[in-house]
Amino acid sequence: MTDAPKPPENCASLQEIRTEIDRIDQQVIQLLGDRFQYVKAAAQFKNDETSVRAPERFAAMLVHRRQWAEAAELNPEVVESLYRDLVNYFIDEERRHWQNHS
Repeated sequence: MTDAPKPPENCASLQEIRTEIDRIDQQVIQLLGDRFQYVKAAAQFKNDETSVRAPERFAAMLVHRRQWAEAAELNPEVVESLYRDLVNYFIDEERRHWQNHS
C-alpha cells in the first residue's frame, strides 16, 4: 500500500518534493501503459490503416488536450506536442498490432 500523497505546501524539504514528483511520474507512466492497452484493443475494430491513423480523431483529440491543458493552467503548446509525439508512437504500435492480427 502506498502512502497518501503529500500536498506540495506540506513538503518540508526538496527531497520530499522530489519523492512526490517521482510518485506522480510513476502513476503517469502506469496510466500511459493502461492507455496503450486500450490502443491495442482498438485495433480489432479497425478495418484498414486509414482507420488506424484516424486523422480526424487525432486532430479532435489534440484540440481537447489543449483545452484540458489550459484548464489545468499548463502551456497548451507543450501539452499538444507531448500528445502529438505520444499518440503518433501509439498509432505506429497500433498499426503494427493491426497488421499482425489482420
